[in-house]
Amino acid sequence: MHAIEVSHISKKFGLLTALDDVNFTVSKGETFGFLGPNGAGKTTTIRILTGISTPTKGTAKIFGKDIILETTAARKQMGIVHETSNIYDDLSAWQNLMFTAELYTVAKKERELRGKDLLELFGLWERRNDKVHGFSKGMKRRLTLAMGLINNPRLLFLDEPTSGLDVQSNLIIRDVIRDLNARGVTVFLTTHNIEEANLACDRVAIINRGRIAAIDSPERLKKTIQSAQSIEVAFDPADPRRLEELIQIPGVSEVRKQGDKFRLFTEDPSEVIPAIMEYAGDHNSRVLSVTTFGPSLEDVFIKLTGLEIRTKGVSTVD
Repeated sequence: MHAIEVSHISKKFGLLTALDDVNFTVSKGETFGFLGPNGAGKTTTIRILTGISTPTKGTAKIFGKDIILETTAARKQMGIVHETSNIYDDLSAWQNLMFTAELYTVAKKERELRGKDLLELFGLWERRNDKVHGFSKGMKRRLTLAMGLINNPRLLFLDEPTSGLDVQSNLIIRDVIRDLNARGVTVFLTTHNIEEANLACDRVAIINRGRIAAIDSPERLKKTIQSAQSIEVAFDPADPRRLEELIQIPGVSEVRKQGDKFRLFTEDPSEVIPAIMEYAGDHNSRVLSVTTFGPSLEDVFIKLTGLEIRTKGVSTVD
């Protein structure tokens, strides 16, 4: 039995098809990433899996429980952390946590013990009696995660958990995800942060225009586009006008400006590196660093979704 089993799910809103025959499974104890551009169908999928919305066709099961026919039984297995806050600002952190526990019918003694543990885990115990309206965005996000864990779920839905957060909150949340995974909790993670998915997830699904474009481990997905090798180079002086010049190097198929560096895509780095050094000499420049890269999960994402718009092999990423 899988933690999540999605079978031939489709969802239509009038003439708009948000999901089109979507199929996938998530194993128990797996951290599963769900990636896609805006409007791809990520939110619609989560709304169906959590019983908020019903599919037009198909079925979804949570630990064998049909989310439509056995909604209450399925929801008891899960915790949900939405991208948008579900916190009551005029209540204290403790009151928010206890209110959520009551909704999940967690017994009084258990919810108080678990509430203390969670607030200590997320660094909020000293602020437990403070009203939430005075909390920073990072503190609120940590509290929503505590609320999602108060019922000790077997499956946790995390919708953009680290979006726009400070470094400390990011690190805490990532540590918690690793700890949950180690304890056998299944984590379903949607994120725009591709590197986060690369580091945290056992498998990743990429959804685009309502259809699953690919599902596999991050490393296996990277191997599908081995030709997307690249060289990152920094010059002194750093001149953005180099973008149009570097694309002229033989063997370079695309150039991206990334901060103060340039990333040159090629099928043969050994051919292009000497040409880069020659280019630097011809332009009275010094090469500060040269790094070669294999394909990244971001490259896979771009290839499968067609997200990035490029002109004549040149693109700028700030």
